[in-house]
Amino acid sequence: MNIPQLDGLNLIILYPLLAIYKALVFIHVPHPLGLSIILLTILIRFVLYPLISSQIKASKKMQDLGPHIAEIKEKHKGNSTMISQETMKLYKEHGVNPISGCLPVILQLPIIWLLYSVLINIVKAPNLVTAEINRVVSVDFLKLSTSLDQSFFFFPLGKNPAELFSTMGPIVLLIPIATGVFQFLQSKMMFSPPQQQNQQIKKTDDFASVFASQSTYIFPIMIGFFSYTFPVGLSLYWNTFTIFGIFHQYRIAGWGGLSSLWKKK
Repeated sequence: MNIPQLDGLNLIILYPLLAIYKALVFIHVPHPLGLSIILLTILIRFVLYPLISSQIKASKKMQDLGPHIAEIKEKHKGNSTMISQETMKLYKEHGVNPISGCLPVILQLPIIWLLYSVLINIVKAPNLVTAEINRVVSVDFLKLSTSLDQSFFFFPLGKNPAELFSTMGPIVLLIPIATGVFQFLQSKMMFSPPQQQNQQIKKTDDFASVFASQSTYIFPIMIGFFSYTFPVGLSLYWNTFTIFGIFHQYRIAGWGGLSSLWKKK
């Protein structure tokens, strides 16, 4: 069995996770590791809040300009140079930077990756994890005298639903299903609600729009499948991150593409 690697940059995430875990154990809160993952994920979302807010606002501005860009493409059909010039002029008039939404994503990736790296390691064999934590942690208060409590209600955080299916039955399918549903809701909300456009403008789906539309359904299915094979602890982190993201998206941009589903219901 591979020995967990929790040193280096992973300590940036490990230290606050252990601090939350030890605090929960001290006040005798049940399922401390699972709740520590949830609380740390929420803490990180708050730290990233300004960056993610900037990303959501930039994305919303770009989508709001969609009908105007469609008009430019229709007006200058076949003239890519003019389309490019008029589009950049439109961005300048509305104070939109096309790449402004990318920077927050890039800045988030290292933090998210570190969190993922720590979680994938701490849900391995408890004895190995305890020994590795005590080796790399220099603060005595954060060292462990017993193995991490890896139970979270009915589920062991170190096992994946595929492994648990034979002993727990179909109930474990709730994890990948919930993961897929939450991801779909967030993905759908990222799109602007359908808007009535000028009847003279024909709606044409280029590769980007088709890909974006299909990914709204394909990506949640992929994430749900991954959560079926990944440890429950990782799904707990991912779902917490996604649920917080749903509230964040709603606070800034409303229901987005979900508004059409509400109307149908």
